[in-house]
Amino acid sequence: MTVTPDEKKPSKAAANKATPNEVVISLYEAQDKVYPRSVSGFFTQWRWAMIWLTQLFFYGVPWLEWGQRQALLFNLESKRFYIFKLVLYPQDLIYLTAILIISALSLFLFTAIAGRLWCGYTCPQTVYTEIFIWIERKIEGDRATRMKLDAAAMSSEKLMRKGAKHFVWILFALWTGFTFVGYFTPIRELSAAALAMSMGPWEIFWVLFYGFATYGNAGFMREQICKYMCPYARFQSAMFDDDTLVVTYDEARGEPRGGRSRKADASAQKLGSCIDCNLCVQVCPTGIDIRKGLQYECIGCGACADVCDTVMDKMGYDRGLVKYSTQNAIINKWTHRQMLQRIIRPRVLIYAAILLSLVLALITSLWFRTPFRVDVVRDRGVMARLSGDGKLENVYRLQIMNGTETAQHYTLNVSGIPGITIETEAASDNDDDDEQLQTILVNPAESRWVIVDLKIADGQLSSGSHKIKFEIESLESQDVVTEKSVFLVPR
Repeated sequence: MTVTPDEKKPSKAAANKATPNEVVISLYEAQDKVYPRSVSGFFTQWRWAMIWLTQLFFYGVPWLEWGQRQALLFNLESKRFYIFKLVLYPQDLIYLTAILIISALSLFLFTAIAGRLWCGYTCPQTVYTEIFIWIERKIEGDRATRMKLDAAAMSSEKLMRKGAKHFVWILFALWTGFTFVGYFTPIRELSAAALAMSMGPWEIFWVLFYGFATYGNAGFMREQICKYMCPYARFQSAMFDDDTLVVTYDEARGEPRGGRSRKADASAQKLGSCIDCNLCVQVCPTGIDIRKGLQYECIGCGACADVCDTVMDKMGYDRGLVKYSTQNAIINKWTHRQMLQRIIRPRVLIYAAILLSLVLALITSLWFRTPFRVDVVRDRGVMARLSGDGKLENVYRLQIMNGTETAQHYTLNVSGIPGITIETEAASDNDDDDEQLQTILVNPAESRWVIVDLKIADGQLSSGSHKIKFEIESLESQDVVTEKSVFLVPR
C-alpha cells in the first residue's frame, strides 16, 4: 500500500480528535539547561577539598621524579609501567588487573555504605563540571545573571563574556589533555617538545582528543553524562538497600509544604517545615527535586542539604530537613547511633571481606615479588645439532628483565643433566669484553636477550626430551629465579 506524505503525519485536527485515553509521548524531548546556583556549607567545603586533592594529584604527580625518572609513568613504547619504586612489565599484567578489581570492589563497598559518594565528590565528571561551572560563574555571573545573559540577544557584552569563558575553558581542557598524555609520555620531554613545536602526531592527537572530551563533557553535556551515559547510575540500585546512607528528604517533617513569613506559626497554618523555596532544586547539579524521593540522577553531592540547612537557619527551624540518612532511619525515627550501627550488615561484611582478601593478596605478592624475571624460549631456528667439538648442542634464548633501579649482574647455571656445559652470548648492545660468559649485566629497568648454548657428550642420553632447569641468580640481591625447559636429543 502506498502512503502519501499527508498520511504519514496526522493533522492537528486529527490529533485533537484523539480519545482521552491516548497519550502522545515524545521520544526526543528537549532538555532544559541546568543553571546550578552557588551554595556554601559543610558538604560543599568537603566537595571542594576533594576537588583540590584530586587535581593536585592529577596535575602534580607527573612532575615528580623517582631515581632520575618520572615517578608515575605508563610507558607504552618501552612496555614499562613505573609506579614509584615498582616497575611492571607486560608479564605483570596480573597486578594491574588486581588493582582494577580492588578499585571496583571499593566502589561497591562505598556504595553499599553511603551511596554515590564517589559520584558526588571524586568522579572526574563531577570534578571538572564543578571547575567549569566555577569558571563560568566568575566570568558570566551568578545563576540569575547567566540565565538573563543566555536569554538576551547577541551583543558585544554577551560576545565578550561568552568568548572569554570558552577561551578559559579551552585552555584548561588542553592543559588537562596535555597532563593526561604526560602519564604515558615523560611529561618533561613532552613539555620540551611542545615548546619546540615538535610533538609527534599521536601525542598531538591524544592531547586534542582528551582536551575536547573534557571541554565537551564538563562544559556542555554535564549532567547528561551522569543521567544517560554513565552505567554506574543504572546499576547502583543493585547495591542499595534501606540501610544505605543517601541524601533524603524528611517528608513527614516537611509536608505539607508551603510559603510563609519567618514570624508565622507553621503549626497553626498546618504546614510542614518545607517553605517550598525550590532552592534545593536550583543548587542541584543534575536539576532534580530531592523532595520526590531517591532518584537515580542523584549523585549524592549534598548541595541540597547545605542550602536547606541555610534556609532552616533563617526560618529558625531545626536543621536536617534534607540530610544524609537511610530509608529505615527516616521511617523508624532512628538516632545517628542507631543508624550507624546498621552499617555492619551482611552485604557490607561480604564486600569488605573480599576486598580485604584481595588487598592482602596483592600486598603479599608484591612483597615477595622477585625483582627480576626470566623467560626461556627455545630457539626454533636452531634444532638439536652436533657442534664442531663433537658434542650435542641445544640453543636457547633467555630474556632477563631487571625490575630494579640499579644495574644488576646475574649468573646462570643449568641442572638436570650430568656434565652439561653452558656457553652464553649476550644479544644486546651492552656487551662487555671482560665479562665472564656466565655473568650477565642488565641495566636498570631494562631487559636483555641472551643466547645460551647447552652441550652434552654425544650418545650420553637416549633420544627424546629431557627436563632441565635454568637457575639465574642476582649477585647484588642474591635472589634466584628457576625456569624449567627441556633438552632435545634427536634419534
